[in-house]
Amino acid sequence: MEGRNRRQRIIGRATIGLSTKVTSGLLSLLLCFLLVAIAGCAQREARPASGTPTAVHSFVNPVIASDFADPSLLQAGDLYFAYATNAYGKHVQVASSHDLVHWDLLSDALPALPSWASVGGSYVWAPEVIQIGTTYVMYYTARDTRSNRQCVGVATSENPAGKFKDTRSHPLVCQADQGGTIDPSPFRDGQTLYLYFKNDGNCCGQTTYLYAQQLAPDGLSVIGKPTPLVHNEQIWESHVVEAPEMFKHDGKYYLFFSANNYATPDYAVGYALCSTPTGPCTQATSNPMLASHMQPPLVVGPGGESVFQVGQQTWIAYHEWQITEDGTLSGSRAMCLDRLNWQDDVPHVQGPTTGPQQMPIV
Repeated sequence: MEGRNRRQRIIGRATIGLSTKVTSGLLSLLLCFLLVAIAGCAQREARPASGTPTAVHSFVNPVIASDFADPSLLQAGDLYFAYATNAYGKHVQVASSHDLVHWDLLSDALPALPSWASVGGSYVWAPEVIQIGTTYVMYYTARDTRSNRQCVGVATSENPAGKFKDTRSHPLVCQADQGGTIDPSPFRDGQTLYLYFKNDGNCCGQTTYLYAQQLAPDGLSVIGKPTPLVHNEQIWESHVVEAPEMFKHDGKYYLFFSANNYATPDYAVGYALCSTPTGPCTQATSNPMLASHMQPPLVVGPGGESVFQVGQQTWIAYHEWQITEDGTLSGSRAMCLDRLNWQDDVPHVQGPTTGPQQMPIV
């Protein structure tokens, strides 16, 4: 599962004693812009217009064409809700849909921040919501005033659209000595709840780990200590793994995650196969499973994934960078939706897609 506002974050990380990485990062960005600009005209010709079905039973990505980064999906009754990182003056964006393709953007799901969080919404990132009994529980990232690190908070609401409230005086999880904690993701296995997150070590030159920690039955506190599952060790991941998302399929546990520099075409999605919800986990040698497509029509930096089931079909929602009219990267990331199919218990994303595909059967 960044940039919540991640554009500020990447600048902040790169400037902490990492001048060579800054130079490398700038060169990567310049190369990205050049590649996108060269392909820009072809992109506009090759990719169908987004936001509307191309036929009665088909659609084209993106399904939310505005800035809607780090999307997470929740079904509540006959409605689907999508939550995303801050944008347009909202701390937490939320949208609702009956069919996963046509979305209505709603008001701020978390209009007020708790006392422990810094005022201002640019550091509110990557929210996820789970229903526990009749209560909807949101986990999100915000800036902790005491440590000046990104930390994980928890808020509740009786309505999946909000308004969510966090009345605590301190974060739920804050690994300040490891750079902070971001990208919380809840998971239910039978009657047991878990929270997955990452230490924000790439803010300050540390290794990044994806962790699992058991939650109390009400989801409002953690139990025991966090267990590290995977860290950035493969070449494609570079300096960071993030956006953990646990998913259970046919009794097996799959930890999906994003990796590499979110602001470049190197950002991508991979997975690890885990023996239990708390590991041990082994990364797939075939990673990444969802990556940029740098030939027109372009798909740049897919990630911040959310994996969910609709009937017999598994789906993956993710963001991708939008392309401007002059063929360069914009400052926003749109939400896309593709099928995730299983073959011999191995997940395969049918994408990233840029053409028409069949509507979800909901």
